[in-house]
This record gives sequence, C-alpha cells and structure tokens, in this order.
Amino acid sequence: MKGISSLESWKIGLLFSVTGVTSIIERSQLNGALLAIDQINAKGGVLGRPLEPVRYDPASVVKRYGELAEKLIVEDKISVIFGCYMSSSRKEVLPVVERRNALFFYPTLYEGFEYSPNVIYGGACPNQNSVPLANFLMNTYGKRVFFVGSDYIYPRESNRVMRNVLRQGGGEVTGEVYFDLEAEAADFSVVVDEIMKVKPDAIFSTVVGQACIEFYKAYHLAGGDGRKCPIASLTTNEGEIDAIGPEASAGHITAAPYFRSVNSPANRRFLKAYEEKFGSTVDVTSCCEATYSQVHMFALALEETGEIDTECLREALLGASFDAPQGQIKIDPDNNHTYLQSRIAKVDNNGEFVIEAKVRRAIT
Repeated sequence: MKGISSLESWKIGLLFSVTGVTSIIERSQLNGALLAIDQINAKGGVLGRPLEPVRYDPASVVKRYGELAEKLIVEDKISVIFGCYMSSSRKEVLPVVERRNALFFYPTLYEGFEYSPNVIYGGACPNQNSVPLANFLMNTYGKRVFFVGSDYIYPRESNRVMRNVLRQGGGEVTGEVYFDLEAEAADFSVVVDEIMKVKPDAIFSTVVGQACIEFYKAYHLAGGDGRKCPIASLTTNEGEIDAIGPEASAGHITAAPYFRSVNSPANRRFLKAYEEKFGSTVDVTSCCEATYSQVHMFALALEETGEIDTECLREALLGASFDAPQGQIKIDPDNNHTYLQSRIAKVDNNGEFVIEAKVRRAIT
C-alpha cells in the first residue's frame, strides 16, 4: 500500500455474520467496515501503519458472538471489535469486553436503556426512531397499529416503547405476535389473515433477517397494500427491500438515521466508493453506514492517541464528531451513544426509499 511503512499493522476485530438468518444485514455492515479500512489505508493508514481486519463469521448463532469475541481478545490479542446486529448477540459480547476491558463498537439500532464504558453505540435508540415513527403513523394513517416481531430482546423492548408512545397519543395496539428467527413464508399466513380481519391503520414490524422478507411477501400475497395500510419498521432497510421487490414493498415505511437516497456530498462520495469496491449499492443500509462511520471515527481517535488502549481511545472518542454520509454525527460524552439524524422514508414504486420527514439537527 502506497505511503504505508513496514511498521506492524493495527489489528481490529470484525464480528459480522456472512451466513445465517441475519447475514443480509451483517454482510452490509462488514462491507461498510472494509470500505472504511480501505479508504484509511489508501491515505497512509494511521500514523503510517495500516489497519488490518481480523474477521470471524458467527453464522447468526447468538452464542458464537461471545465465543468469537473472546477468541479475538485472548488468542488474537485484539482489543477493538466492531460487530453484531441483534441485541441478543450484543448481550453475548458485552460481558466479554467488560471483563477483558476491550472496546466494542456496536453499529446497530437497538432498544436503548443500556450503558457500558466499553461500548460505543452507533445505532439509533427509540427516541431517535420509534417516537418519530409512532407520531408519523398516528398523524398520517391512524391510531390503530398491529405489532409483528421476531422473538428476541430488541423486538419485545421496541414494542414496549412503541406501545407507550401510541398510548400517550391516544393510539391502540390491535394485536401483537412474535415469530422465530427461522420463520418462513407459510408461518406468517395466520397473522396476515388476522391483520386482514382486524384492519389496523398500520403494522409495526420488528421482524428481522430473512423472515422480514418472507413477512412482507406474505402480506402482499394476501392482498396487503402498503399504500393503504403500510408495514412500518425500524429494521427494514434497502437490502431487504431489494429482496422483497418493488411490487410488494411499495408504500411501506422505515424510520432510520440514514437512507441511500440522502442527498449530500458526503453520501455521494460514500456511495461512489462503495459501488467501486463492491459493484453495487443495492445492499447499502443504515447499519452499513453506521459501521463505516464508526471505523472512521475510531481511526481519527487512534491518530490522536497513537496507541490502541481502551482508556485513551475512549477519552478521544467521547465528544468526537464526524461528517458521516447521514450528516454530522457526534458521540455523546455522557453515555457513549451517538447523536444521529432522524428520518422517515416511504418506498416508492421503483423500490427506493423517498424521505418523507426528518429533523433538522442530530439528536441523542
């Protein structure tokens, strides 16, 4: 690599699944990290030393995330890890990084109500996505909402928050059903029939991975129309929409800090570089963008500290800002979470998210 000395590389761990039920999102997170690493190394690395990723595939098996985090820290001697999509996998990694005093970057939306000095939280929390989405649904479609989710920590906690927000606004939860992560199209037939019978104003989905795709397809097959009764989600991103197809996804809604359609110089540069490296931007998601941004923020902190030391890096990261593809972001020095943009977008007839609402400034 031009401009990089023969000094030893800076090793970082990447813990994203490229196989299994959540791989559709985690592959995009991995790609975001790899793109950022390439960009950093192309400019000479950090203090003349390249970033070197050490990758493991947990295969979407929850307990493997904790086991592989331990392997990265103990065997590979790596104390900085980027990884995880599901909250259940984060919960496996959390005690490992705390016990070993490693630094863990979590680039995924989650249910909130957590703090660890060893974690930098890069994804949206309920006040950044659930609250704006609930208000948008009640104001635009109506106050009767049906909940459908995958059966693990994040969907249940997310639904708890969403229920409270709906109640405060005079809304009503008309049903609440959870499915196994391995759920297939046929498994959703009963709940889709129930939705058609109840006729809610909107559906709030926290179904993730391949099951998310199957749910949207089953809803469309049964006559569900996103332009009349949308599936609104915090977890359905561009990768899933591409797999669902424009006919079945038109009219459905997602709340997220980032969409591929964001019109900014930083996002155009990001998408151009992503397409040059991976051949397409079809799988670029908010979780991908968050991972990309977190790697860049880590590199800036490392440039400042000159050493991979958890205490020093945390000190440099807290309060740090970055011109991300989504817009300006900043790590809150009080709680390790990130000030993020808040946007709500609807899928058009071509399968592209069109931003319907946004806040003017990043929120935490």
